[in-house]
Amino acid sequence: MIVCYAAGDGLGHLTRLRSVLHTLSLDEPVTVVTGSPFAADPRVTGGWQVVESAADAAPDEVIVDAFPAGLRGELTRFPSGTRVTHLARLLRWDAYRPLLPAVPPRFDRTFVLEPLNPAHDAYLRDVSDEVSPLVLTDPPSEPIDVDGWLIVHSGPDLETLELVAYARDMASAERVRPPMTLVSPHRPDGLPAEIVHLDVYPAHTPGPNVERIVTAAGFNAVRQFAPWRERHRMLPFPRSLDDQFTRAARAKRGT
Repeated sequence: MIVCYAAGDGLGHLTRLRSVLHTLSLDEPVTVVTGSPFAADPRVTGGWQVVESAADAAPDEVIVDAFPAGLRGELTRFPSGTRVTHLARLLRWDAYRPLLPAVPPRFDRTFVLEPLNPAHDAYLRDVSDEVSPLVLTDPPSEPIDVDGWLIVHSGPDLETLELVAYARDMASAERVRPPMTLVSPHRPDGLPAEIVHLDVYPAHTPGPNVERIVTAAGFNAVRQFAPWRERHRMLPFPRSLDDQFTRAARAKRGT
């Protein structure tokens, strides 16, 4: 059995975890520890057991996503004999480091999914037996083929509406009036009537009629839409621990 710690209340941790399990061809039973409301969606967590605590679990392997000691530093060293894997993505390391417990987890292997802050990278090399990059591959999915511009965001609603406004401002500045489609778990209140809404998951493959893709600068959006970089526009949002601004700047530079 594999126990995966996917802390956070958003969709990103669960999407990344699904990609990692697919990339590594891990087909053992999976228990995911998360409080995310998106975990109730069978499109996201189908085939997994979802729990809010794994206190009684005795897994063969533990996978810790993004935060090396959990979202609040709640994870400490795991029992001897348990293989522990960490999935590392960019963090605001100065904000996260004070959360580390006195006895943090050690990792048999750490997979680096994108370039890290140097201090973050150095820390992981101290607590990991092996550190290596991992290029993720997503499970196959049908493309989303809509005319015009595609806006993708899982919320919160205020951010979704801000992304829509950003797309409309771009269209106005370019003096174009493309049809626009929002892919989001629900239609936010205040969405302009002319914006089509779709609840589709996964939503990482645009069809041939999609002219522009508009997202935030979360890990999954930047990685998954990289093949269509010339069509992709990002609006980074502030996060307590994720650094969307650095990620967006790197994507713009093509690094």
